[in-house]
Amino acid sequence: MSGFGGFLLRRAAGTVITLLAISVIVYVVFYVTPGNVAQITCGPRCSPAQVHQVAEQLHLGDPLYVRYWHFLQGLFAGQDFSTGTSLEHCAAPCLGQSYQTGQQVLDIILGKLPVSLSLVLGGMVLWLALGVGTGVLSAWRRGRVSERVLTGITLAGTATPVFVIGLVLMIVVCGELQLLPFPEYVAFTDDPEQWAWNLLLPWLSLALIEAATFARLTRAAMLETLAEDHVRTFRAYGVGERAIVGRHALRGAFAPVIALNANNVGSAVGGAVLTETLFGLPGIGQELVHAVKVVDLPVVVGMVLVIAFFVVLANAVADVLYAVADRRVVLA
Repeated sequence: MSGFGGFLLRRAAGTVITLLAISVIVYVVFYVTPGNVAQITCGPRCSPAQVHQVAEQLHLGDPLYVRYWHFLQGLFAGQDFSTGTSLEHCAAPCLGQSYQTGQQVLDIILGKLPVSLSLVLGGMVLWLALGVGTGVLSAWRRGRVSERVLTGITLAGTATPVFVIGLVLMIVVCGELQLLPFPEYVAFTDDPEQWAWNLLLPWLSLALIEAATFARLTRAAMLETLAEDHVRTFRAYGVGERAIVGRHALRGAFAPVIALNANNVGSAVGGAVLTETLFGLPGIGQELVHAVKVVDLPVVVGMVLVIAFFVVLANAVADVLYAVADRRVVLA
């Protein structure tokens, strides 16, 4: 196939292959390690009988390729877990069962995912508005005092860790000024207004860091577009500067912004550990930290796979959106 349909097909096939390669790496890293894998997976408090049961569930006596095949079967067809007196079925996609709580890993992730998605998607709206707006203004006012001030602010934002910004915002906004309550997650379905009100501070903390990167990228892309021949032609024909910036220069700078934003959304789902921990949000990042502390290996593996899925999916979406914005990508 050729054209845009062929591009989509090739990108989908590449995404599937990448996900399979990641599953191999994750399985080898976590389940083919020195020492007693069953003991590590089950945890330090497990009895010898429980360790033996885990070893049977992980098929540790089988060759490596057979064990990985059982792992894939769980993802695509599900698998059964022994509870001691009966069998419990784990429907596909089965990511295993926590040996600390007995819950299915997928259920744990689905319970935490809305919190992380709420944080990332709300932060995305803010970092796009702040970053793109600042970048456009900085390029438009190039060489003036306002441009130097904006450049300094974006550099400071890039260099400042998210936990520093979060702490300062909590101390000033929640403590001194008492403009916002200390964040406490409320489900969107329970109370949309309180959901947004309690997440506003975490959104700001995440957005201020990411907005600095978007501002610098937008500024660089805008300056490059404004220096092109067709823009000079528009100026020669008397087209206003605002129309040139809004209709032509911004459109030319939009493709790299789309790509960066899609990549950031995928990585931020798993990378918001500091933000979730700082504000006490019960999301995927905080759950992953807890699972590592208690050595709950199935939960760690499941979380890593889900985070990798979002990163790969976001990259695929970025490529498709980039191709929509610039059809030359399809022909490459």
